[in-house]
Amino acid sequence: MIVVFGGFLMFGISENIKGPALPAIQADFQVSEAKLGILLALNALGFLIACSFTSTLINKIGLKLTSVIMFGSMAISGLFIYLSSNYVILSASYFFLNIGNGMLEISLAIIAARIFTKNTGTMLNLSHFFYGLGSTVAPIFAASMMGWYVMNAELGWRGMYLVMLSFSLIPIIPVLISRLPNETAEKEDRISLKGLYRDPIAWLIVVALTFGIIAELGMASWLVNYLVKVYGWTLDDGSELLSLFFLLFMFARLLLGPITDKFGYTKSIIIFSAFSGMCGLAGILIGEKAAILFAIAGIGIAPVYPTMMALLAKRYPKGTDTAITFTVTLIGIGSVIGNLLIGFIIDIVSLLSNNNILGLHAGYGFISISALACSASCVVIYVVLRKNNQVI
Repeated sequence: MIVVFGGFLMFGISENIKGPALPAIQADFQVSEAKLGILLALNALGFLIACSFTSTLINKIGLKLTSVIMFGSMAISGLFIYLSSNYVILSASYFFLNIGNGMLEISLAIIAARIFTKNTGTMLNLSHFFYGLGSTVAPIFAASMMGWYVMNAELGWRGMYLVMLSFSLIPIIPVLISRLPNETAEKEDRISLKGLYRDPIAWLIVVALTFGIIAELGMASWLVNYLVKVYGWTLDDGSELLSLFFLLFMFARLLLGPITDKFGYTKSIIIFSAFSGMCGLAGILIGEKAAILFAIAGIGIAPVYPTMMALLAKRYPKGTDTAITFTVTLIGIGSVIGNLLIGFIIDIVSLLSNNNILGLHAGYGFISISALACSASCVVIYVVLRKNNQVI
């Protein structure tokens, strides 16, 4: 449990220190929003590649050694980012970081699925609460740390990445002293990839979760940029609202988990993701005085991913590892496309309208619509499952 909770804490930190760093990176390297979208897409591509091989690696060398490698690679990527002298090297460093993040995601999901066999929704939301905790403190610490002076030189975004990612070495200690669980299901009872390919519910879960991840990561990645450029907020003010987003995000996972177990996983996702999407769209339409709605959207999007993982564990109790790998790998492809779309939507609308603010509205609107699409996809899942008396 310490490995799971500590791993998710570090996961939240590593993924969400980029919010305050992106405007500074953009200024240093003079890159457009489209190139920022490519940078984030490379993140998702590295994540995707890691997801495709991590399960096999675990089967070959075990969960323990895989966990040591993934935490170590995250720390090394911090050094690579620190040494980045141009956009290409930075992109490669981000790519390497997300190899570690992808390995972390699969490994933690597999460990959690094996040990949390009761009250699965509650325990997985609790695990992801620590992701929210890391995500909450990360933007504030990152924005503050970028202004620190060390040996008469500003730490900046490079030094911030080096320091923050060095903390990923700490979870290696509990990994080394833990007895990580083994898969106990008989091979002949396990669901195969072929079985998942033929299961329409498996594909619907992929579609729904892809939209949910685009919304969640899009809000985390683009909110500060949106607030700074559309409303003229300072970097610190934007980072504070992003931290409030993750604060609400964190407590939503802590408090709403038991509700998902009692109310049903599919119905819970329908309601929560729709709420998040409506908050995002309302924040755009009403304007700066309703900016708090961007943070409140975190309440709705927070339970989507862990609740969907709980649904997977219940739908495929034998061969959960295979189902998780199948799902997370495919949503990685969706994340690549989603991050590219956000950046290009901003640039294309800005160019056509000759108005960068309108472009940013369109990009953030796409993020909010993705949350609504997640809800709509889960409605289809609910209808299909109900027709077969399999509502989860």
